[in-house]
Amino acid sequence: MAAAGNGVEEYHCNYCQADCTSLRVKCAECTDFDLCLQCFACGAEMGKHKRGHDYQLMDGGTFPLFTEDWTSEEEVLLLDAIEQHGFGNWDDVADHIGTKTGKETSEHYADNYISGVVGKATVEPFKNKIVDHTSADQEVLSPTLLHPPEPVEMNVTEQQELGYMPLRDDFEKEYDNEAETLVSGLQFSYDDEDVEVDLKLGIIDMYLRRLKERQRRKNIARQHGLIASKHRIIALRRKYSKEDREFRDATRVFARFKSHSDWEEFLNGHLRERELRARIKDLTRYRKNGITKLAECQEYDEQRLRRERRKENKRKMVGGTQPRRTNVSMGKKNEAASEDKDEKDRSLSSPSFEDQMKNCPTYNLLSLIERQLCASMHMKPGFYLTIKTIVLKDNLLRRQGVQVKTRYPPNLDKTHRKHIMNFLKESGWVATS
Repeated sequence: MAAAGNGVEEYHCNYCQADCTSLRVKCAECTDFDLCLQCFACGAEMGKHKRGHDYQLMDGGTFPLFTEDWTSEEEVLLLDAIEQHGFGNWDDVADHIGTKTGKETSEHYADNYISGVVGKATVEPFKNKIVDHTSADQEVLSPTLLHPPEPVEMNVTEQQELGYMPLRDDFEKEYDNEAETLVSGLQFSYDDEDVEVDLKLGIIDMYLRRLKERQRRKNIARQHGLIASKHRIIALRRKYSKEDREFRDATRVFARFKSHSDWEEFLNGHLRERELRARIKDLTRYRKNGITKLAECQEYDEQRLRRERRKENKRKMVGGTQPRRTNVSMGKKNEAASEDKDEKDRSLSSPSFEDQMKNCPTYNLLSLIERQLCASMHMKPGFYLTIKTIVLKDNLLRRQGVQVKTRYPPNLDKTHRKHIMNFLKESGWVATS
């Protein structure tokens, strides 16, 4: 039933006389007959009106759905605006509604359509856990992803067979080798139309993407040890002596019959055998000269070096030439051995150098074995510590992949340097290979 009030048409329920202006049920068969939602739900009948009559739902868009401050019309505008402007553009959505701010719009949508009854009925709960595949703790990662293997040691012939040219750091046949044909005949002209210019720029972009893919494959091959640059290959081969490199190159053809670990064990065994043979040869030479202790061996080498230097200096002073080496008789060998032994006894009988060592401020920094080594070489502790620091520092740089050349003090004898290196290797300070 309609009634006019303050210029606005109002509607009241014909059954209970309640105000139903915002939302009412209008009977399609009876004239001017309206019901409120409560009476319609109860099936109210009055006069000629029956509950089975056809009806129409009449609303002005002002009734609330979820909260009192949001009408149904605003809810429809909210959903239309999100579909038009996209989720998250709350300022544009608020402008589309016209009566709300961006903050009010986002909070209302989150409270009712995501966390509210609509969200619980339509949005499935997110149960999956996002896994960080970049973390080092993930067991699914390949061990070579974070710790790439060492570059493969290949000679020039093997690299050429693979098509890789180390001096150019390039391949004879690249990935997508015909990619340059895209731009080989490409030319720009002032007479080109906009469509032709865009087409040519698109071709150039395709070519650049192919070059990036080509470089990406090179980087992957280098990181996983499939190829190595010229400097890395030279660095790998420099850590071996000339004899070791020749032996590795000569026996490389047999590496296919063994696993990698067995083959490395075989090469290390051969290196150890050669070192033992050289050591046995030195010990045999010491035994022939009457030396039976390791400490005496070092002293013997020092005295022999001094004797050779004195002879060399005498030849330089008289201006003579170095005589040609001939076979030495057994008598001269025995004479030289006795001379070496006398010089050794004289050096052992003088304790003055040991007293000087004890007075040095760096004497307490040496171990017992290092003190014996310095005493046998007549080397001051400070000078020995300087040489030891240089050797250990350069050895650490080599282990990190940096190629350095050890620069010893100019006044260091080669024999002393050899004794110090053997001592550091035997003590485990420096790697033997």
